[in-house]
This record gives sequence, structure tokens and C-alpha cells, in this order.
Amino acid sequence: MSKYINSHQSLSQRFIRYAKIDTQSDPNSPTCPSTAKQKDLGSLLLKELLEMGISDAEMDDNGYVYGTIPSNTEKKLPVIFFCSHMDTSPDCSGAGVKPIIHDNYQGEDIILPDDNSIVLKLSEHKDLKQQIGNDIITASGTTLLGADNKAGLAEIMEAANFLIKNPDVKHGTIKILFTPDEEIGRGVDQVDLKKLGADFGYTIDGETLGSIEDETFSADGAVLTIHGVSTHPGFAKGKMESAIKILADVIAALPKDTLTPEATHQKEGFIHPVSFSGQVEQAEAHFIIRDFTDEKLAEHGQFLEKTVTQVMAPYPNATFDLKIKAQYRNMKQILDQHPQIVQYGIEAIERAGIVAKPQSIRGGTDGSRLSFMGLPCPNIFAGEHAFHSKQEWVSVQDMEKAVQTIINIACIWEERS
Repeated sequence: MSKYINSHQSLSQRFIRYAKIDTQSDPNSPTCPSTAKQKDLGSLLLKELLEMGISDAEMDDNGYVYGTIPSNTEKKLPVIFFCSHMDTSPDCSGAGVKPIIHDNYQGEDIILPDDNSIVLKLSEHKDLKQQIGNDIITASGTTLLGADNKAGLAEIMEAANFLIKNPDVKHGTIKILFTPDEEIGRGVDQVDLKKLGADFGYTIDGETLGSIEDETFSADGAVLTIHGVSTHPGFAKGKMESAIKILADVIAALPKDTLTPEATHQKEGFIHPVSFSGQVEQAEAHFIIRDFTDEKLAEHGQFLEKTVTQVMAPYPNATFDLKIKAQYRNMKQILDQHPQIVQYGIEAIERAGIVAKPQSIRGGTDGSRLSFMGLPCPNIFAGEHAFHSKQEWVSVQDMEKAVQTIINIACIWEERS
């Protein structure tokens, strides 16, 4: 099997090319994609796919990019897809990204030049300890970098280019899928499964070198609306029941040492208020509810409702509505039914000369929802770190290993079929 070599720094330059394009998504926009600028990157990816010889590559009206690397083996194989997302998080500016390569990192703290208060400290970024001698890419201090998930885009594109140019590396049909709006939870809302035409796949959107994630949170969203009683504040005694204050009391009544993101880790779930708005007469809060089992998720929803009911007891004329809606479910429920997909992913990582690290995600990926749409889809490392922040960074050498892992996955499925 041929081994991928990052000649002339093609991978790092490809990543930097993508990172410079602002693709921040917008949760308040009703369109798909939520921001038209995501199509700027989509158009570049389409152009590069066509130039490398993927003749059926296309971008649809919703900004999804599709392409096919045809099979070059006589064996009958399942169709695999590789997926990454084009958008960056709304949590931090993605405009005017200036990527910087820090060659031959030696363990020093990295001070970003455009804002010296932004410092990547070795003591705070544990994975930097594994990067001695490697080349680290950061932004300049005023924006995020966009390694989440442009590292994944670059890695899939490099792997595709390698497979097209090396027909001696045998593989089945491989599909490429690049999605918009993953960061705002809409990454697969408009995906065309017929056009994709795959049996299963791998998202390339993970963190630490060697990680493969086959488990995510199960997730619900909740909207709590308090209907208060408004009256003139000068004559409000015994009459006013402020929806603002009631809602504030609800949030204050939720646990502070448990069941909250600030106090949980590993397999612990939470209830997290993410927005709050309103007036005396009506106030509304949005929550995200997370856990690794559907049973615990349901318990958290019941706990929220119980808390609201208790807080409302002293307010006889106020009422509330609590609407809880499913967002995504733990993909392990599906992947456990198809163990080979994860097993071959682990073997592919080990063939790249690194230790495979099966992990759970305290979050979700496009693969969470794709798995429940009939396309089992674990998540492979892309090498992105400190995402959604100005301290975001990625290692060129880790990205190279991700490219090799993608190639290995394609080869292993061909060998074993």
C-alpha cells in the first residue's frame, strides 16, 4: 500500500487557503446555507475537485458539495463516504483569519501577534506536549482559526487527490460530502441521500491525534415560556407576577454543582440555559439538555419541568409552557449494530503508526444524525484543538496522519471484501 507524503507542504497550504475564507454560520438565519459566504468555500472546493479529476463533483443550491472517486477494484464493495463541514462557529469571529505556521515547535508558550493577551500556554493545552518538533498553525489573535472543520476538509481533499493520482492503491467507490451549518445543528437538514448514494461513512471532525469517536451525547432542546401578570408598577402590589423574575428564579433554582456544563465531565449530562429574553408579561428561555442515554435525557427533562412547577407555586396567576424537542441521539445505538465500521477505523489509525483512542464526544457531529438516517458514521480525528476560540490550533503532522488514516480506511475495506 502506498503511503501518503505531504510533498511541498501541499496539505498545510491547502488548509490555509480554506481557513482564510470566512464561513461563519448564523443560527438566526432561516436560509440554507444560513450564510451565503459558505458557498464561497464550497465553490473553491468544487473547482479543486473538478481539477483533480472528480468529474461528477457538484454544489447544490443549499451549499452541499458532493463528489465521487470511482472504484478501481473488481471486488464488490460497500460505498463509503467521508464528510466534513464548511462552516465555522458563530461563537468567535471568522472574518479576516490570518493563519500563522509556527515551525518546529519546541514547547514554548505561543503569543499571538495581533493580540498579545491571547497566549497558547503549554500548561493549559495538554496536547501541545505531544507536538515537540511539529509545525503548529494558529490564527493571529483576533479570530478563530477554522481548523474546526477546515482541517477535515483539507484532509479529505488531500486523500482524494492521492487516490486519484495513485490508481495502484485499490479501493471501492468513495463518496465525498461537505456540509454547511453543522455548527448550528443543521448540517444534514438538506442532504440528498440519493445523490450521496453511500452505505456508511466517517466524519473527519475530531480532536486529538488517534481519536475515533463512536458515541455522542443524546440531545434535546427545550423552550420555556413564562406567562406572567403585568400591571402598572405604581399599583402592582399583590397583582404583578413578573415573568422575568419568575424565569430568573427558575434558572437560579437549577443545580450549580451538578447537572450544569461548568460542573460536569466524562459521561455526566446537563441542563444548560443558552438564551433568555422577555418582558414582565412574558419571558422565554432556551435550554439544551444532554446525556449519553435516552433514559437519563428524559429524566433531565422531567427534572426541569419539576423545577419550574415548584418555582411557579407562589405565583397563582402565572402559567408556563415547556416544549422539549429531540435534536439528535447517541450514534452508538446504531454503530454497535455495525462493529466493522469502527473496527476498520481503529485499524486504519494504527496502520498510520499511531495509537487508536476510542472516545465519546460530549457533543454531536453530522454523523450523529446521519447514523439515524441509515448511514452509520463514526468520527475520526482531524487534529483540531481549542475550537470555537481565538486559541484554536492544529498540527500539520497530525493532519498528515489523518490523511493517511482516510486512505487506510479505503484500503482496508477493499482488502477485507
